[in-house]
Amino acid sequence: MSNVFKGLRIGYAMTGSFCTFKKSFEQAEILTEYGAELIPIMSENAATISTRFGTADENTERLRKISGKEIITTIADAEPIGPKDLTDIMVVAPCTSNTAAKLANSITDTAVTMAVKSHLRRGKPVVLAIASNDSLMGSAKNLGELFNRKNYFFVPMVQDDWIKKPASLVAEFSMLPQAIEAALKGIQLRPIIYHSIP
Repeated sequence: MSNVFKGLRIGYAMTGSFCTFKKSFEQAEILTEYGAELIPIMSENAATISTRFGTADENTERLRKISGKEIITTIADAEPIGPKDLTDIMVVAPCTSNTAAKLANSITDTAVTMAVKSHLRRGKPVVLAIASNDSLMGSAKNLGELFNRKNYFFVPMVQDDWIKKPASLVAEFSMLPQAIEAALKGIQLRPIIYHSIP
């Protein structure tokens, strides 16, 4: 892996696709092993809801331990990211359809959407790791908007169960470091969407 990660300041944001948290945490750990500095951000729901995939305390503690920093969970605390130039790249992993819709429509009502908006004021890249059951239905138009939006890049996505969940897309989280490196060069990895073999 390239030494591009050494000292790279990554805003590492998580939204409420709880079933993918384990994969996201694993990639966060890998990024720190590569030498990146993570600025942890969680949406209010991601930070406070307990599910069968982990309690809120377990999830926040794990991200806190990986990053070595307190987690940004409020709009007020996320707002200075851009003005203070705290990040080189912003990652949202996982990024729900709800969050993607807000980003596509410039809605800023969570810590994560504010973090992205604040980061974008400096024209730096944002990498989205989509995880949603309706990405190819009602949410498809929002992904299409973001595909065409400057500074947005995507971790390649797989139709994880195109027979039982034909509209579902989940990022291939193992490709997150590669997607970050490509985005820093202004490159979108392709294919963006593919499907697994049943």
